[in-house]
Amino acid sequence: MPKRHRPEPMATDDGAERRDETTTPEVDPATALGTGLAGAADRAGLGAIARGDELKPGELLGALGGFRGLAEAIVPGLVFLVVYTLSPKTDQGLFVALAASVGLAVVFTVIRLVTRSQPSQAIAGLVAVGASAALALWTGNGRDNFVIGLWTNVAYAVAILISLLVRWPVIGLAVGFLMNDGVKWRNDRRRYRAMQILTISWLGLFVARLAVQAPLYFANNVEALAATKLIMGVPLYAILLVVSWLIVRAVYPSRPATAE
Repeated sequence: MPKRHRPEPMATDDGAERRDETTTPEVDPATALGTGLAGAADRAGLGAIARGDELKPGELLGALGGFRGLAEAIVPGLVFLVVYTLSPKTDQGLFVALAASVGLAVVFTVIRLVTRSQPSQAIAGLVAVGASAALALWTGNGRDNFVIGLWTNVAYAVAILISLLVRWPVIGLAVGFLMNDGVKWRNDRRRYRAMQILTISWLGLFVARLAVQAPLYFANNVEALAATKLIMGVPLYAILLVVSWLIVRAVYPSRPATAE
């Protein structure tokens, strides 16, 4: 049989063999994570707060989702608390309270879709409210309307704690890329400490929620659990946003405008 001739490798101008394989640049995991976190924070309105020289009420309200976003976050839980408190502690009373809460979440989502505004927050809220209500109906216990929220706080707390233990505070990653600093802040002792403090502050939010709400869950105190969830939700989140802005502005001071 005639021998098959192997094709000769193509040579470049300097005589080096041209490889068929194309090399792709490696992506640093920290950079990928930081970029993703910064993008998510920016879409949530946190970017405007971090970069702003002044903390304007409108920007803070925007980071909280605006008046409509606040209503979507607060009203379903508030209605559940009121209806459940006034209803008899029976399966029917629990169903009415859950139906009122889920029904409002559906209304908010429909309004978002009809007005063609960003529906992601309303849809996420509807999924969370619906899943929690389904779990409570399945077990027949009103306290299980809050178990998904408790586990969510556990997940956030564990993730943040791990980031601190490995010396890559996750909030620092988000802030670094929001401020176009990348991961350079890790080489600046003052900024690194500030990002640690900021991350610990967010960790404290989730730990505080668990410390207060978990005992109420095991005590089966549904009314107190619903009330503390509302109090430790948007209000604490808003306070932490202000603290975050103060810390970020302390280590990323605004640059004075140069005269032309």
